[in-house]
Parts: sequence; structure tokens; C-alpha cells
Amino acid sequence: MSQEGIDLETSMGYLLKEASSALRTAMESALRPLGLTVTQYSCLELLAQRPGLSTAALARGTFVTRQSMNVLVQALERDGFVQRPDQAPVGKVLPTELTARGRRSLEKATVAVRSVEKAMLDGVADRDQATAFGVLRRVVTNLGAVPVVD
Repeated sequence: MSQEGIDLETSMGYLLKEASSALRTAMESALRPLGLTVTQYSCLELLAQRPGLSTAALARGTFVTRQSMNVLVQALERDGFVQRPDQAPVGKVLPTELTARGRRSLEKATVAVRSVEKAMLDGVADRDQATAFGVLRRVVTNLGAVPVVD
């Protein structure tokens, strides 16, 4: 390993990115037959758990830009998966909610995503899963404290 470079074989960041990429690829494959992308699924799942979220909150929760989420929500609304009022009940925020069609699609997508998670954790003992979860939660907390330079 050079002094300036990072040893990819032992880099935790690289391994996390590799795992993230593998998970996304598996989820995309599982969701494709249902006509959904990972971001669409994530949006529907967030709305099921937190009805009425704004586009900005959905963007934060799915790790995309507000502009990308706005386009996605408009498409989901056009296709009958979500609904928003014509006018904001308070301020400028249009709360987004699942429709019956959105809930039905989410039920099928959740089964597909659960199968991916089950495959991902195959052979990993419960105690190791708990340890990994704790470590990853700590990593997220630590990274949240790193100053962001604009």
C-alpha cells in the first residue's frame, strides 16, 4: 500500500460502499418485476410509516435531492401511488400520502425486499447481526459529527 493511497482490502469505507452497492443491485433486481425502483420503494415505505411527509422530508429519507424527489413524487402521483392536496393545508408544504394502489404495491415490494434482506443475512448469527447493527449505527453517528466543508 502506498502512503498516499488507501488499502482497499482493509478499508472499512470501501467495504461499506461495496456492501451498499451489492444491496442496491439485489434490491433493484427484486423490485424490477414489480415496476419499482429502490428510490420509489423507499418513498412508499417512508410514507407508509410517516404519512403526510413533505417532498423535502422524503428526499432526506431516501438520500436524493429535493429536485429528484419532486419529479419522483409527481410521477408516483400521476401513476396513482400517492396523493397530495391541491393546496397546502398550512404554509407551502403539500403532505403526501399513499393511495390504496400505493399500499398494494408496497405490500408486494416489502415481500421482495424482505427476501433480499433474508438472503443478505443468511448464515449470520443473531448475535453477529446485533453487533453489526450496533457498529453501523455508531459509524453513522460518528460520520454525522464530521464537519461538512462546502
